Amino acid sequence: MEKMKKIIYPGTFDPITNGHLDIADKASKLFDELIFVVANNPDKNPLFNVEERMEMIRRSTTHLSNTCVESTSILTVDFAKENTALAIIRGLRHVSDFEYEFQMAMMNYQMAPEITTIFMMPNEKYVHLNSSVLKDIAKLKGDVSEYVPEYVLEQLLSKLNS
Repeated sequence: MEKMKKIIYPGTFDPITNGHLDIADKASKLFDELIFVVANNPDKNPLFNVEERMEMIRRSTTHLSNTCVESTSILTVDFAKENTALAIIRGLRHVSDFEYEFQMAMMNYQMAPEITTIFMMPNEKYVHLNSSVLKDIAKLKGDVSEYVPEYVLEQLLSKLNS
């Protein structure tokens, strides 16, 4: 029996954006299973708690039959090993992202050479987008509706207006 090909997609996802989803759509076509891995890192001071972020991902990926959502507090590469993932996917928006991501990929390779890091770029309409900028715009009542799924927009506006 052939081994199931799994990829993990780690991140804070605070909140998930259409840029994240664009990359997930592409990656889900290349692997049997895509596991979103929500980082449980309170040092980042996220707007949404882990469960809220996981629920936003679940509701935003119902069109993808081969995804699931987990959370972790361990190293991404250790999570990948524990879940028999072949690869870690990382999104690259700009050249400036590459230096950090390359460094992380090389460190992960040193710890687990059997796990490949795959870099993917989102559609060009999302290259300027990240969760921090999105939250800043939404806090100041700017329209972010074209950058997040409807459920995420509802949660974002509810959280910022409470």
